[in-house]
Amino acid sequence: MSDTVAPTLPPGAAPSAEPVFYVPGEHHPQNGTLLGFWVYLMSDCLIFACLFATYGVLGRNYAAGPSGADLFDLPLVAVNTSLLLLSSITYGFAMLEMRRNRIGGTQLWLAVTGILGLGFLGLELYEFAHLIHQGAGPQRSAFLSSFFTLVGTHGLHVTFGIVWLVTMMIQVRMHGLIPENRRRLMCLSMFWHFLDLIWVGVFTFVYLMGVLP
Repeated sequence: MSDTVAPTLPPGAAPSAEPVFYVPGEHHPQNGTLLGFWVYLMSDCLIFACLFATYGVLGRNYAAGPSGADLFDLPLVAVNTSLLLLSSITYGFAMLEMRRNRIGGTQLWLAVTGILGLGFLGLELYEFAHLIHQGAGPQRSAFLSSFFTLVGTHGLHVTFGIVWLVTMMIQVRMHGLIPENRRRLMCLSMFWHFLDLIWVGVFTFVYLMGVLP
């Protein structure tokens, strides 16, 4: 059955030369955005799977240079890991405030999450600068090339996440917790927790196993 509905003409009016179409219902399918975002996250999983596989193959090719045991500062990385995992908790608090329809509380916890994310990026950039200053840049060996690529790609995702978070804070301030903003905050929540999960893998596979003899 066609969705086209013929317009009702007043008595004595001439019919229009062009038909008028009416599309009933909502254009945006229910949960369509969340489903599409899950598909995106699965594609991102493939990217990181390739990077992890590359590091697994090249992670012991030191080219007579320093190894992870010589370079990695585990206490610093542990602090960095704590910042990112804590930011996942604070984002959860933001989602709870959103469900209670509290704009102020949502904005507060989003801001705390962004600050923790910036702290994570700051320590990661400090680590990169320190390694390069020691002459352990990505061009030094295959091990360092794969290390910088994997960790740097994750850091780039965190950067995009912070930009997205700031954008959402502006949107919530301007329009409140409308359904569209709630849906976008849900997508950002999945993205942020996904980054935490990837970092747990990086911390275990790269740093902890990297310091083993």
